[in-house]
Amino acid sequence: MMQHIDWAVVDWSRWQFALTALYHWLFVPLTLGLSWIIAFMESNYVRTGDPEWKKLTQFWMKLFGINFAIGVATGIILEFEFGTNWSCYSWFVGDIFGAPLAIEGIMAFFLESTFVAIMFFGWNRVSKKFHLVSTWLVAIGSNLSALWILVANGWMQMPSGTVFNPETARSEMINFWDVLFSPVAVNKFLHTISSGFVLAALFVIGVSAWFLLKKREQRLALRSITIAAVFGLLASLSVVFTGDGSAKQIAKVQPMKLAAMEGLYKGTEGANLKAIAILNSKSKRENGDECIFQLELPKMLSWLAFGKFNEFVPGINDLTNGNPKQRILPISEKIRRGKQARQLLTDFKNAQDAGDTELVEQIKARFREQNFKDHYFRYFGYGFYDEVDYYIPNVPVTFYSFHIMVTLGFYFILFFALFLFFSIRGVMPKRRFWLRLALFTLPLAYLAQETGWITAEVGRQPWTIQDLLPTVASVSKIDAGSVQLTFWLFAATFTALAIAEVGIMLKAIKKGSETKGGGTK
Repeated sequence: MMQHIDWAVVDWSRWQFALTALYHWLFVPLTLGLSWIIAFMESNYVRTGDPEWKKLTQFWMKLFGINFAIGVATGIILEFEFGTNWSCYSWFVGDIFGAPLAIEGIMAFFLESTFVAIMFFGWNRVSKKFHLVSTWLVAIGSNLSALWILVANGWMQMPSGTVFNPETARSEMINFWDVLFSPVAVNKFLHTISSGFVLAALFVIGVSAWFLLKKREQRLALRSITIAAVFGLLASLSVVFTGDGSAKQIAKVQPMKLAAMEGLYKGTEGANLKAIAILNSKSKRENGDECIFQLELPKMLSWLAFGKFNEFVPGINDLTNGNPKQRILPISEKIRRGKQARQLLTDFKNAQDAGDTELVEQIKARFREQNFKDHYFRYFGYGFYDEVDYYIPNVPVTFYSFHIMVTLGFYFILFFALFLFFSIRGVMPKRRFWLRLALFTLPLAYLAQETGWITAEVGRQPWTIQDLLPTVASVSKIDAGSVQLTFWLFAATFTALAIAEVGIMLKAIKKGSETKGGGTK
């Protein structure tokens, strides 16, 4: 058992990282999607020469710039926290996790930051085509930046392309392409950027709806709604498709997360999907009475997880206590095997210190054995802590976050389809109820984003690296008071930044499409 766990450091470090990530994710999705919408609008301007398209481009570009600047600030702090609060994690995976982050900085962020200056200040200074190329490169760069971050996150959810080196006690990369093209990473990237596109489309429609309600900038608003409705509808369908892929990957590599997402305690064949439900108390859930109220879709959870209607889906009780019939080990056995893997590492270090080269080579060979990897080292992370319940995520938070996200996702599909229909019919300005609904829907877009990340990150707890490194073994050995102090400082700073952004955004929106100067050469 791991000794001397300072739970205050663990908890406050988790809270601080969650705070920073949630604030950061208020800004990133809009950047991901709005950059593509802007690039498309400017392409129409260059193609047609219509100054109305230029006016559209410059207006949305102004809002993009406000959001972009604050998103960068929170992102930098997020990366610094790996070194300050999570140094043990950074040591264990530095060779893997550092590579995507380095590529993100060198390739994506430099590309993005170089051409963003031309995009904003190149009007009247460069040709139309060069300015357009710069705008497209900013869109590509911002999404490439997300790619490398999500590759790193995907590896944490399903480690691949790496090997454990007992001499350094670190995981080391042996196949970059396995890390990059991990099915979890690919689905996570596509699902995340698609959700960002949805938010950006809802943002454009929401702002445009405000203009129509105020009877201002009507041509700008109508064109913007048409583009955003098409863009958003396609992105929403992509979210459903990539979400299905993500669910199937979770069922394979993170079955405890899937069980928590559905509040499923007793595994079953042909498992039903809870469409609407209210969870019962913890003790009643554990005894099989999972919900106070539920509306289920028959056998749909089995299909969602495995593509088969009668497939067995393990519940939390199966994964905790074991299910011999389904060849599921109990957590207690995983802890025992994890301890053996950790003890072998301790024996290796002792042999090194004693200069016993023969034993060192024997243990190194043991670490390379496939049988040891499959049956012992894969549970390495379970050897850090003895409490079985520690390996169960927060079920209510994961469950409700997941269902809010899914419900809003299907609502957005209907929303975009309706607004596209109104736009094609040319009756959008007359639909004042629906315009007000667009304003109400905008904050729901941000809610969907945050609940999506809460589902992904809370659902995989207590792991920083699935089955290899738990949270208790990842934190830095620092004073809890320091983390608590910086938590409140960050909370105040981020809140001030968020309020400032909203204020600046509202001012820019109220100002409308007023621009200085003319067009490009």
